[in-house]
Amino acid sequence: MASTSLFYSAAPYHIISYGTLLGSEIFQSFIGGIVAFRSLPRAQFATLQSALFPIYFSMQSVLPVLLALTFPAERTAIGTTPSSLSGVLHPSNRLHVLTPLAIVFGAGLANSLVIGPQTTKTMRLRKHQETKDGKRSYDAPPHSPEMQKLNRKFGQLHGASSLVNLFAVLATIWYGFTLGDRLL
Repeated sequence: MASTSLFYSAAPYHIISYGTLLGSEIFQSFIGGIVAFRSLPRAQFATLQSALFPIYFSMQSVLPVLLALTFPAERTAIGTTPSSLSGVLHPSNRLHVLTPLAIVFGAGLANSLVIGPQTTKTMRLRKHQETKDGKRSYDAPPHSPEMQKLNRKFGQLHGASSLVNLFAVLATIWYGFTLGDRLL
């Protein structure tokens, strides 16, 4: 049976944070988003994603920081490596710990603060243009030149967000292999 001192150790919180990060990334990117897109009318899908993305990208920004703060020390034959942020910044951990955590953190911030708001703004502009044109942005062409520009911009932003998110997922998996190696 685990002792109560385990509650005061950073290790279980580290594992729980990692599981939450990877689980939310996999679910949002490859399950929930796809099922919602296929199941909901486009307007409801857009409303759902507009509500979920700020939470998702915030988690993608906060959880790598929590992982860095709860990074456990490692016992080796010659001593113990540092824990927490000093462990993440330790020269032996810069490539396989700091780099993937920084990628996930940066991706979450980029999507939260830059790409996400620009995408939302473009969606609103498309909605206004739909009213002017009397035609939805996703209806069959031809579209007005303004709608063509907005659709192109939305596609670029959506693609950038998806690519940044994919890098974050891959970096999270990369870190998972590092974490798994430490458990051996």
